[in-house]
Amino acid sequence: MIARTGHAQIWWLVLLFAVEPLTGGERPAAGLRIATYNVRNYTAADRMVRDVYRPEYPKPESEKTALRAVIEALDADVLALQEMGGEPYLRELQRDLRSEGVDYPTAVFMRANDSERGLAVLSRVPLAQVVRHADLDFPYLHGRESVRRGMLEVRLPAPGGEVSLFVVHLKSRYTERDDDPDSVIRRGAEATAARNRVWERFPSPTEPTARFAIVGDFNDGPRSRAVRAFASRGESALSALLPAADSRGETWTYFYAREDVYSRVDHVMVSAALAAEIAGGAATIYDGPGTAEASDHRPVLFTLLKR
Repeated sequence: MIARTGHAQIWWLVLLFAVEPLTGGERPAAGLRIATYNVRNYTAADRMVRDVYRPEYPKPESEKTALRAVIEALDADVLALQEMGGEPYLRELQRDLRSEGVDYPTAVFMRANDSERGLAVLSRVPLAQVVRHADLDFPYLHGRESVRRGMLEVRLPAPGGEVSLFVVHLKSRYTERDDDPDSVIRRGAEATAARNRVWERFPSPTEPTARFAIVGDFNDGPRSRAVRAFASRGESALSALLPAADSRGETWTYFYAREDVYSRVDHVMVSAALAAEIAGGAATIYDGPGTAEASDHRPVLFTLLKR
């Protein structure tokens, strides 16, 4: 993404041309390791299973097994999840991981206005605060709509001081509206509503005390309206998009099999104060064993180091 040249966004340009990303899965040094992962319908959903259409079918065991293998390899201290079906599904994942020696003592789930999919966090570190922002809404065309999946905020200890992690999952491109092809307008409006809430939580987002990251499935690319909304408001900067790549230098995080399209829709955006503490100056797209079987998304992870 190309930053605007306003004085408040100079630090963004510096970040974007930082050092090369780490290779997938490597832990660079002691620090807080955070990952975001769309786990693809960890719930009962209509799906194709062995080329047969299955309505309201649970996530296949083969996908769950691969998913747990990926999570183990990520070795994240904090894991932000999208497309969790509900509290029972999150507890199932937590239990199954624990049975394989991967323990996340803290599990937080959030459901807003999407009856099928929610947001979640699994954490090895104690959380200082949990806020479920389920009340976000916005003007949309000729009416008013809600941010369907809301925004989950958790505050956690980090090497340089407490960090707020905002987890989002914006509207997909599917729509039946001819007046908003690919839901571009709605997705941008959802991002704007969520961004405004982050601003309320951090009224001076470029100050050293503003330590936060916005992570999740944006369902849109690095130059999209949604990403730009989280980056700034007018000439004032809020956060910067971390560069990210896998062990081969590829930058896609989502594979749309129907059209054989690879795209980057899962992002990590950080405040100015946090940017200087990112190991390697970049995030990593994990591409190890099991990623293709576990989900149609690949996880993105980053590590916070004490300055």
